[in-house]
Amino acid sequence: MTRDHLITCTRRIEFDAAHRVMQHESKCKQLHGHRYALEASFAARRLDKLGRVVDFSVIKKLLGGWINEHWDHTTILFDKDKALGKAIAGVTKQKIFYLPANPTAENMAEYVLKHVCPELFGKMPIECVRVRLYETPNCYVDIPQG
Repeated sequence: MTRDHLITCTRRIEFDAAHRVMQHESKCKQLHGHRYALEASFAARRLDKLGRVVDFSVIKKLLGGWINEHWDHTTILFDKDKALGKAIAGVTKQKIFYLPANPTAENMAEYVLKHVCPELFGKMPIECVRVRLYETPNCYVDIPQG
């Protein structure tokens, strides 16, 4: 049955990563880590034959797999911060992920919404309509589609 409204489902994925915000006016300009929690919401006008937007395990497999491979236990840096990335990787062999913008929660969430989700879910009859990223238990950003 097609509905005149979108139905959404949300999956939460947690990961640990380090980052620094270049030119931050306070201590976030230093390399530091967070226990991030990402919530991705997907929408559809038509449910699948079992009555779901998408099986939660599909989100875990695809988006959780991407997070695990690229961001979990990684240092996330602005791609203009390659000198620091090379120094870290040279000493610790730490995996570095270069974001095309300063790795603020806002930019990280937008990257997932605009780049990662379309690549992972683009051939499915669902759309990622919101990404919420908790940088700490008390601080999060919401990036809606559109």
